[in-house]
Amino acid sequence: MGMGVSVRAAIKSDIPQLTRVLADAFFDDPVMVWMWPDPERRRRGLPRLFGVEIRHHHLAGGGAEVAEGDDGVIRGAAMWDPPGGWKQSTWSSLVSLPGLIRAFGPRLGVGAAVSGTVEDAHPVDPVHWYLATIGTSSAGRGGGYGTALLRSRLDRCDADGIPAYLESSKKDNISYYQRFGFDVTGEIRIPDGGPTLWAMWREPVRANP
Repeated sequence: MGMGVSVRAAIKSDIPQLTRVLADAFFDDPVMVWMWPDPERRRRGLPRLFGVEIRHHHLAGGGAEVAEGDDGVIRGAAMWDPPGGWKQSTWSSLVSLPGLIRAFGPRLGVGAAVSGTVEDAHPVDPVHWYLATIGTSSAGRGGGYGTALLRSRLDRCDADGIPAYLESSKKDNISYYQRFGFDVTGEIRIPDGGPTLWAMWREPVRANP
């Protein structure tokens, strides 16, 4: 039996469930595997990393959304940053640091190098929505949660005439994002033999008059 999918803005009480969903979704992600080669450390670190990012950055920007079924269980989440709001403020970076140290431990330098490389490659055009993270739990895969999350924000981007940007950390996902109007604009190579990410940009679709 099909389950309806609904998308809503994330709230503070969603954070524990949200971090579990994203940690599950990104467990085999090439960038996360690069940052935490040890699976047990990755299992512990991922929820901490997403918790820090959501709590100290994404939630305040108003672009964090969750997708849930009729049963109210969150099975997908998207962390969008609004135009001009993708870069963490100095204050946000400072309050995030203790949590990042807990998340990465001795791998903090690797995490910082990845973050810095991705940040340096970010488009300078300030007017765009940035999809920092999108993921579906193992239980939700194939259930339309990712599609619902993308459509929710991209429909608003189209209505407002605003572009969108993301980085795909898996080559296999490029064609998925292309179906939503994103095009590859470049490759981002993580230093010291790290994985490649694909920068993708989407111009808004203008409705016929």
